[in-house]
Amino acid sequence: YRYFPDPDLPPLAIGEDWIARVKGEMPELPEAMKQRFVRDCGLPLADAGTLTSGRDIAGYYEAVVKAGAEPKVAANWLLGEVTAALRKAEIEIAQSPVTPAALGGLLQRIADGTISGKIAKDVFDAMWAGEGSADQIIEKKGLRQISDTGAIEKIVDDAIAANAAIVAEYRAGKEKAFNSLVGKVMAASKGKANPAQVNAILKKKLG
Repeated sequence: YRYFPDPDLPPLAIGEDWIARVKGEMPELPEAMKQRFVRDCGLPLADAGTLTSGRDIAGYYEAVVKAGAEPKVAANWLLGEVTAALRKAEIEIAQSPVTPAALGGLLQRIADGTISGKIAKDVFDAMWAGEGSADQIIEKKGLRQISDTGAIEKIVDDAIAANAAIVAEYRAGKEKAFNSLVGKVMAASKGKANPAQVNAILKKKLG
């Protein structure tokens, strides 16, 4: 019967206004969202593809950014720490005990220098365990980053005095010895010293 029109089916005329209305009511499709994440958030295509692989993860990401997190940092955390925690717990992102707003609050504390990226991972683990918000955990555990120049200089001076052999290696041209000294300073500060300041002060002292 495919070679002649069905007499019981009248011609169907679809107007441009109807097409426009349907397009306007459609949600953003994954490909369009992926391209927007690349264009507006500066994400690599692969990361944008992963973040748009499902409605829940895409919505979570956008909510984290809306909460004040820098887009690239939010993507890195979502694809790193959050994904690892979800896999370990064998749950989906919709069941995450750390809400987008809570993660956004944590990432803001990295951005404003309250805590280092390394300490932030410990705070995230505590948040995941239900110990409170980022601010509550930071204050309760005394994790606020040390950014006072005088305090850091004292820790650096002590590290230099206690590690004369490593200092000698650095001054002899062994660049890796510098990283070892940075590690000593960070260990002495229990990871709370501002890493950028530690590097700058240590280079100045050794120079």
